Order: sequence, then C-alpha cells, then structure tokens
Amino acid sequence: MSKIWKVIGLMSGTSLDGVDLVYTKISKTGEKYTYEIINSETIRYPKLWEDTLRNGFYKSIEELNLLDIKYGSYLGELINKFISKNNIAEVDFIASHGHTIFHKPDEGYTLQIGDGQSICNTTKLKVVCDFRTQDVELGGQGAPLVPIGDRLLFSAYDYCLNLGGFANISFEKNKERIAFDICPANIVLNHYVKKLGFNYDDKGEISEKGIVNENLLKDLNEMKFYSLPVPKSLGFEFVTEKVFPIIDAYKLEIKDILRTFVEHIAVQINLVLKKSEAKKVLVTGGGAFNIFLMLRLKTLTKSTVIIPNKALIDYKEALVFAFLGVLRVENQVNCLSSVTGAAKNHSSGKILTFKH
Repeated sequence: MSKIWKVIGLMSGTSLDGVDLVYTKISKTGEKYTYEIINSETIRYPKLWEDTLRNGFYKSIEELNLLDIKYGSYLGELINKFISKNNIAEVDFIASHGHTIFHKPDEGYTLQIGDGQSICNTTKLKVVCDFRTQDVELGGQGAPLVPIGDRLLFSAYDYCLNLGGFANISFEKNKERIAFDICPANIVLNHYVKKLGFNYDDKGEISEKGIVNENLLKDLNEMKFYSLPVPKSLGFEFVTEKVFPIIDAYKLEIKDILRTFVEHIAVQINLVLKKSEAKKVLVTGGGAFNIFLMLRLKTLTKSTVIIPNKALIDYKEALVFAFLGVLRVENQVNCLSSVTGAAKNHSSGKILTFKH
C-alpha cells in the first residue's frame, strides 16, 4: 500500500539569496520514501526585505513580533503567486522553515520568523512550521534537521554535504545518523564579494585570482569551534563575533580574502571526509556552483565528489523541509537525537490550519 503527499516546501537560507520554493510529490511504499520535484523557484528578496531580514538581529522583541507576522504574510503571498504561476491544483500542506534570526541553542533559544498562522491565513492552506524550537527545548541544537531526509531519501550516498551559508554534513556511523555544521561558507564569501558590487563570486572566478594568506588561513583553521565535539551548529552570531574580526584584521584585498576562505572551507571539509575511506559525497547548495571551490575540494579529498542536477543542488533543503512536514503530519520522527543532541528522537513542528 502506498501513500502520496503533495507539498510545497519553502526555505530561506542565512545567505539571504531569496526564498526557495518547491512543489513536490512524496510517496511512501512500505517503509521506502521517494520524491519527485514538480515545480521549483527561487524568489529573490527585494532590497527592502533583504535589508530588513539582515538587520532583524538588532530589533527589539516588539519589532520582531511585528516582523514575524509581516514576513509570514509576505511568504503567503509568494506561495499564492507560485501556485497560480504553475497552475498547482492540489496541495496537502505547506512546510515552512522560516528565516533564522537568532540561533543560540547553548543558551536555550532559536528564532525562525515567518509566522505560520499568517502563511496559513494568506494561502488558506494547512501549514507545518517551527521545526527547531521543540528540539532546543529538549536540550538539542535544533540543527541540522535535514539529516533525516538524507537518511530516508538519499541513502545511496555515504555523505550528504550542503554548501549554503554554512557547510554542513550528514552520514551514518555505527547505525546512527551523525550531522553537524563544518564551517561558514557562502555567508562569508558573499559578505566580502558584495564590497565589489556582486551578490556572489560567480563560479569562484574572483577567488581563483587571489593568493592564499597562510597566516590568515592558520588563524581561521585554529578557531575553537573546530575542536569542539559533535553535535554542534553555527549561526550568524559566530560569523560576526569570530570570523569577520579575524579576517578584517589582515586588511587584505578582497580577492585574497576570498581565495584564503575558499581554501579554509575546502580544508575543513576534507578534515571531516578524511576520517573514513574514500566514499561517495553528494554536494548540494549554492556552493556546488562554485567551480573553483569544487576543484579545491576534489584536489584535497580522496572521496568521490558528486554534483547532481541543478534542481537538487538548489532545492534539496526546501524539498527536505517538505519531507519533514510529511513526517510531522504522520507523527513520525523527524528530529534525530544522534544529530542534534536532544534528549530523545521526536516529531517536531507546529501544524496550523486556516482560521476563518
């Protein structure tokens, strides 16, 4: 007997490149889940929204509450346009990650804005949201959450590596799923390339022209985070408080900053991959398009680096949040304690319905 869900998943990453929307059909036959991406789109933020979200970190509680509702309505409007544009006739529910403003699980809190009830009221569709809070309340990191999707949808690969704002990885070890943030990635590269007037370093062409500053590379590689045990996760605060000050102290040309940081990312990923025999590594997220970064990674590692089709590179996270929503409505485990460090495996996320 098989079951089918048609779900819209949406994700806004820390790099603020836009909202990823995916319309997917998820099927379950026996214990096996499969997926099909039917429609997908990234909607870039207008400058006003990009600036507002970037500065959300500095807002008061009252301002954040208002922003939460406004942003939820905005996401609802984007979904309505997406449905209309693609003539989508059937949606079982929307699964929304929201946009992370704060993530300090060690201090007991995480905040993703994009009020689910506002999305629900704007679209008149059921919404599953707020996937991280319960895990933090159970003593977990609230991140990463994608590994349950890696286990159940992408088991053909030994490692699932995502290169978004941060580089994170997921793999099986002793029949447990292990996952953690490795290091900052696009969140740093994009920050510096913006000073040259670009949103990102296309294909890594600027960084390729730079020179590695060995002293900066050494300082970056010696950051305390890298010696911490797993589970561990990173947030924007780490970048502003630790990474930018180290880099800025060197007063380097942008191309040399980019080149050095690309090397830093490749070194840190390889240190993780080196701990096992050569394996198959699925690479997704915007960093997979950075040809120079991929070249450096392939040069350093013995593993086989697999870059899939564009839809999966761009929309794997949004797809997996749709899948997390399926697990939540089925009351199945979607947060793994082996990954987040929570007190137990659990089914996380709020389920909201349209209020007339």
